[in-house]
Formats: sequence, structure tokens, C-alpha cells
Amino acid sequence: MLYHAALFETDHNRVPRRIEPAEKAILRRIKALLVTAGDHIEEDVVLDDALYALRALRSCVQSEAAAV
Repeated sequence: MLYHAALFETDHNRVPRRIEPAEKAILRRIKALLVTAGDHIEEDVVLDDALYALRALRSCVQSEAAAV
């Protein structure tokens, strides 16, 4: 899973390259859910949380890079 690959990447230089495809995959799923009938509130919450985590990770990586 792209999300896990981004979160658990051990090479700090590769983290930004892992975040982008994970975000895109999550956004594709969110868009797919918008046109899907039915109750998918729980999945919406999980996807929102995942995007938040990836954006927080990106912020941390950028802060680390700026500090060096």
C-alpha cells in the first residue's frame, strides 16, 4: 500500500517521493466515493485521516530539510 510505504520509509530522502503517489491514490478513492451511492462515512473519515497524516509527514520532512 502506497500510504504505508510513505509512512514507514526509512530513507528520509525518499519520503517525499513516496508521499505524492500515496496522496494521489487517496484522492482518486475520495473522488470515486463521491459518485458511489451508499453510506461510506467511515471510509471518508479514514481517507481524510490518511491525507492529514501524509501532509503532516511532508511538513516534518520539509522542516528537517530546512534545518540541515
